[in-house]
Amino acid sequence: MMAAVSRTGALISSAFVAGRHGRRFSSLAFSGRRFSIRSDRNAGGYCGGGLLSFLPSSRAKGVCSTFAPHAAVETSGAAAEDASTPPPSDPVKKAADALDIRVGRVLRAWRHPEADTLYVEEVDVGEAEPRTICSGLVNYIPLDHLQDAKVVVLANLKPRNMCGIKSNGMLMAASDKSHETVELLIPPEGSVPGERIWFGSEDEKDRQPEAATPNKVQKKKIWESVQPHLKTTDACVAVLGVHPMQTSAGIVTCRSLKHARIS
Repeated sequence: MMAAVSRTGALISSAFVAGRHGRRFSSLAFSGRRFSIRSDRNAGGYCGGGLLSFLPSSRAKGVCSTFAPHAAVETSGAAAEDASTPPPSDPVKKAADALDIRVGRVLRAWRHPEADTLYVEEVDVGEAEPRTICSGLVNYIPLDHLQDAKVVVLANLKPRNMCGIKSNGMLMAASDKSHETVELLIPPEGSVPGERIWFGSEDEKDRQPEAATPNKVQKKKIWESVQPHLKTTDACVAVLGVHPMQTSAGIVTCRSLKHARIS
């Protein structure tokens, strides 16, 4: 009997291979539910074949190691299809990839003239003109800490009128459960204003899809679906589930808040 491991189990022949037992088989190829084998030259170049059935992965390991420890597998048909099937998509990660999160730099900041709890910032996000953003940070962050600070900006929200000033984006920050302590997310040293931030490994940077339009973000409630899954780790790293928030220069963090929510 012969066996070949696929990603979810093993394909097992339904009949013993004709010929003497104990040969070492150097190749095993599939076509539909049939297989063919070829032995080492030292074993006489034997060829054979048979029909296939499927064995779940929970039982595959022992069977394959018993019956075909030396086989090199070439899959086609059902086996190849199984091996090439992509993992199921993560809807939250897919939604997060539609957000336009960028590195920003605060050019100047001042108190909102009509709202005691709001700052107004002009932020460079890599566009021709800086964005005006209003942030409710007066009770948490001293004004001088904002001046010339590198920040993380959610840039594809619809503009909002905040006490007479149109706010075009949001500074992202971490906060504790009681919302008594708030800290801005910090791009790593060397991050460039305007660079789009992503979640995941370094090689995922070049696989980012195009960001959704502000209208789509609002209509599909994309931010609302992503935000509950954003947090900081015990190392103060900003993450989406298990996916770290990254720029080309490294990992996005906050100053000291652990296991904090991000908004």
